[in-house]
Amino acid sequence: MSNRIREAASVVAVSLALAWVTPAQAQGAASVAEELAQMRAQMERMALRIDQLEGQLAQAQASATAASTAAGEAKAAAAEARKAPPVEVSWKGAPQFKAAGGWSFKPRGRLQIDAGTINAPDSTRRFDGFGSEMRRARLGVEGDIPGGLGYKFEADFAGNEVEIADAIVTYQHKGLKISVGQHNSFQSLEELTSSLNTSMMERAAFTDAFGFERRVGLSTQYTAGNLLLQGGVFSDNMSDLPNKGWSTDGRVVFMPKLGDAQLHLAGSVHFRDLNDAATTVRYRQRPFLHTTAERFIDTRAFSASKETGYGLEAAFISGRFHAAGEAFWQKVARPTGLADPTFFGGYAEMGFFLTGGDTRGYKNGIFDRVKPSKPVGKGGIGAVQVNLRYDRLDLSDAGIAGGRQNGFAVSLVWTPTEYTRLMMNYGRMNYDDAQYPAAGGDRSYGVDAFGMRAQIDF
Repeated sequence: MSNRIREAASVVAVSLALAWVTPAQAQGAASVAEELAQMRAQMERMALRIDQLEGQLAQAQASATAASTAAGEAKAAAAEARKAPPVEVSWKGAPQFKAAGGWSFKPRGRLQIDAGTINAPDSTRRFDGFGSEMRRARLGVEGDIPGGLGYKFEADFAGNEVEIADAIVTYQHKGLKISVGQHNSFQSLEELTSSLNTSMMERAAFTDAFGFERRVGLSTQYTAGNLLLQGGVFSDNMSDLPNKGWSTDGRVVFMPKLGDAQLHLAGSVHFRDLNDAATTVRYRQRPFLHTTAERFIDTRAFSASKETGYGLEAAFISGRFHAAGEAFWQKVARPTGLADPTFFGGYAEMGFFLTGGDTRGYKNGIFDRVKPSKPVGKGGIGAVQVNLRYDRLDLSDAGIAGGRQNGFAVSLVWTPTEYTRLMMNYGRMNYDDAQYPAAGGDRSYGVDAFGMRAQIDF
C-alpha cells in the first residue's frame, strides 16, 4: 500500500514540475534547483507521515481483533454460566444454600448460658451455692449431597474444651435413613429431643445417670405412615475410644394424629457389652442443675460386664397442652456370684402455653422446636409456657445403695422468636439414702435447685 502511495506522489510531483517548466525557463537555474529541493523535502515528509499512518492502522486492526476475541470469550463464559444450576438462598436461622441436583449447605450452631444456685442442708457441708457456665457453645455444618447422601458435623467448645457432638454421613431414600458416625443411639424421648427443645433446663435424671450419650456406630431407621422403626450397633463416644465395648439399641414409635392432636407411644431396648472382665460402671446424678459437681445419689464404681435397658414412652400434644412420661429399667450383669441389680428412672410432666395459638413442636418421634404464632418483632410477645414435672430415680438394689430421688420441678419458658429462648426452672429434690449425711446421720433430706438459661441457635 505504501509503494502505491509513493508512486502516486511521484507522478504528482513530476506533473507539477512539468507545469512549472515554462515559468522556470524565465527564472534562473538556481531558482529551479531550489524549488525542486523543497518539493523533494515535502515528498519525504509525506512518505514519513504515510508510514506513521500505516503503523497506527495496523495497531488499530490488532486492537479490534483482540476486542473481538475477548467478546467471544465473554459470550462463551456467559453461556456456560447460564448452564450452571442456580443457587437458591433461604433463611432458617442462618443462610441455607440449595442448588439443583440435590446439593445444599447450611452453617449451624447454638449458644446456651446457664446460671443457678443449689441449697442443701448446711450439715451436709455441701456449700456449692451459686454457679454459672457456658453450657453449650456449638458450631457446625450440615447439608445434602446428590444421590440421597447427607452430612452433619458439630463441635462443642464449652468449658474451654473441644468435644465432637455429631459427626455423621447419612443416606436417605423415601422412608429409609442410614447413618454412619457419631450420633444419638435410640434411647428415650427425652434424650433424643434436642436440648434446644426440652421443657426443662435439665433432662430427666435417668438419662444422665444411666449414661445415655452419642456413640460412634451404624444405624437405620424406617418410617411408614405412623410407624417409626429405629435400630443400630454402636461402639462408644469418640472421646472414650478406643475400647472393646459395643452396644445395640432398638426403638419402635407409634405416632398417629388424632384430629389436631398428636399421640406418641414408644418402646426401646438397649444392650451393652462392656467386653472387659475388669470393667466397672457408676451411676449418679446432679440435683437438677449442671453448674454443680455434687451428686447426692451415687452408686460408686462397681464391677459389671453387661447392661440391659428397657424403656417405655408416652406423650400427647393438643393445642396449648402437652403431657409426657417415660419409664426406664437398667439391669446390670455382674461377675459370677454377685447379684445383678436393676435400677429405675422415670418422669411424668405436663405443660401449657399461656399464649394463644402456640403449641409444642413434634416431628419424627421426638419433640421439635416451638414456633411462636406471634413472635417478638411481628406484633407479639412470643410464646410463654409453664411446665410441671415429677422425676424419679432409684439407684438402690441388690446390695448397692446408690440412693433414691423424688424430684418436683416447675419451669417457665419464654420463646421470643423461633431461634431464641429464655428459661427459668426450680426443682425440689427429695433424697433417701443420700451419699452425704446430714445432722445426726440423716440421709433423707431435700435439696433446692434454681436455674436460668439464655439460648440462641441457628
